[in-house]
Amino acid sequence: MKIAKIEVFQLNLPYAGGQYELSGGRVYTDFDGTFVCVTTECALEGWGESTPFGTNYIAAHGRGVRAGIHDIAPSLLGQDPREVDRINDRMDVALTGHNHAKSALDLAMWDLFGKSVGLPVCTLLGGSTRMRLPVISSIYAGTPEDMRARVAHHRAKGYMGHSVKVGASEAEGGPLLDAARIEASLADRQPGEYFIVDANGGLLPETALRMLRALPDGLDFVLEAPCASWRETLSLRQRCTVPIIIDELAQTDEDIALLLARDLADGVGLKISKAGGLTHARRHRDICRAAGLTVSVQDTTGSTLSFASIVHLGATVPQPLLRCVLDTRDMVNLAVGGFDAPIQDGGVLPPDAPGLGVNVDRSLFSDPIAVFA
Repeated sequence: MKIAKIEVFQLNLPYAGGQYELSGGRVYTDFDGTFVCVTTECALEGWGESTPFGTNYIAAHGRGVRAGIHDIAPSLLGQDPREVDRINDRMDVALTGHNHAKSALDLAMWDLFGKSVGLPVCTLLGGSTRMRLPVISSIYAGTPEDMRARVAHHRAKGYMGHSVKVGASEAEGGPLLDAARIEASLADRQPGEYFIVDANGGLLPETALRMLRALPDGLDFVLEAPCASWRETLSLRQRCTVPIIIDELAQTDEDIALLLARDLADGVGLKISKAGGLTHARRHRDICRAAGLTVSVQDTTGSTLSFASIVHLGATVPQPLLRCVLDTRDMVNLAVGGFDAPIQDGGVLPPDAPGLGVNVDRSLFSDPIAVFA
């Protein structure tokens, strides 16, 4: 089986909540999504997606994704999409770095691989645990009362985890406001719920410590991505009793190795497009498993294809290590196709359909912005 054609599409995905607020005054109302359809010489199609979280979350943006694909795609024509490691080697030769550009293509290869052998991607990644995956919400920074209400809203929908955003500037209220946000979000905590307090790199060691010291004793949460650099994270780690999860800083295999060598964290927020796709994310999963790090399988944002990749990878993480998966479907108003994974009994299961299991609706897309054949 050989790759005969690669089509590239662009689609804006409106944020479902109207306006998403992160630390540092970052605000998003929609997300610039890039979608690829890879077709083989036997007319089999595989689909992938890469949707960065704006232009100032990490070093990735929508136009950069499409520019990267333009440099990579010609070198993949005529290759066997099922040889995912070799495909990734070719992508690395064609373009250094730029994981978000490679992620959409990598997902499409796994989709083709599964379809070609009639198996779901989770089976190809090692096999599903067949346990429901607890789903986590994404609670953007707001007033404490509003954040408490949004946690309750997601709890009623069956979410067992909640990612609570913090990182207020001193002018907004600083560490005291963030402490109030945390306390309000956890006020109605139910048995079995998991809370992440996520600063997206927006705190200094000083502000993180002030925030933590302003909290009452006994609150059960982990602190994700508190600081923007490894040095700051190490400084906080040495003085912090709260478990720390690394997210934005852990993008490459080398990052995970550094994290372990310096004992910088207790878990990883494994975002698939940040890692460069399922091939590298699978590697990160295995390193974390060997080291006893907990894993939350997520992505920056995205539509149905992004969520499908999250569910298939999450289904292969042993239950003691898996904390949650992120339902990106909840974040955007536009689905690109059907994916049979409803939230039931506290979580989701991957469908048995081959590949990623997404029935992509081509009518949502206009003409491709690029075709490689």
